[in-house]
Amino acid sequence: MRPKLLGLIAVVGAFSLLWGLPVLQAAQLSSPPLIKAGELTAATNATIPPYQFVDSAGKLQGMRIELGEEIAKRLGLKMTWINVGFETHIPGLQGARWDASITGMFFTPERAKILYMIPYEYQAVSISVAKGNPLKISSPSQLAGRRAAVEIGGYEYRQITRINEEQVKAGAKPMEIRTFSTFADAYQALRAGQVDAVVSVDVTAKFYQDRGEFERAVSGLAGSPATLAFRSKEVASAVLTVLNDMRRDGTYDRLLDKWGAAKMAADKPLELKGPDLP
Repeated sequence: MRPKLLGLIAVVGAFSLLWGLPVLQAAQLSSPPLIKAGELTAATNATIPPYQFVDSAGKLQGMRIELGEEIAKRLGLKMTWINVGFETHIPGLQGARWDASITGMFFTPERAKILYMIPYEYQAVSISVAKGNPLKISSPSQLAGRRAAVEIGGYEYRQITRINEEQVKAGAKPMEIRTFSTFADAYQALRAGQVDAVVSVDVTAKFYQDRGEFERAVSGLAGSPATLAFRSKEVASAVLTVLNDMRRDGTYDRLLDKWGAAKMAADKPLELKGPDLP
């Protein structure tokens, strides 16, 4: 055997011993199951600060961006991001346009029938209002007959639509639900007085409140696990191992605490859900 090849095998072996199973799994990930060998290609929708957003320099930032970069690093892969609307994420996974959706895709049994999903954080919905809460909104029922803004197509949209339908059935006036392409646009409409409230996830509402312009009038609505989603069981399993390693070494806690995200319960490992799994 050539000396250079022997040296390469020694280096790979050393890294395997140092980093453990994720490195061994990275060596097994190729194309397929990856879209492109040596890369983890992930879709995100960079419209949800502080989870994922584009900064003033045009660079992707946020908790989930850092999470994806760390996962790819530990798997020995290059991280490739595709910034697209959330409504394209599931069709893109099914059509093999990307390996993963790294966003706040809420877990549902229906989605787990067609995707491999790792619940990794906990999210709930908030109602943001103008600073000082001039309309004195303290519950969703007080949005009856008022204008509520929300980003189109996401969990928040489905939840406020559900709440509105339930309230109308009970005899309340319907909300005027206005949809926007991004949360930035929704909050701009609130800033301009074009709507009375914005419905977003808790952490996004807190992000805008901390900037001093708006106030969280209601939080903690319709809480549910959020997931990373994958088209391939092999890729999902490798990422699951990395995530549980990150929980053990404290990286997971530090990252989510840094951005104010809610963590999953620490009493058991993260688990993979999917079409052929319980």
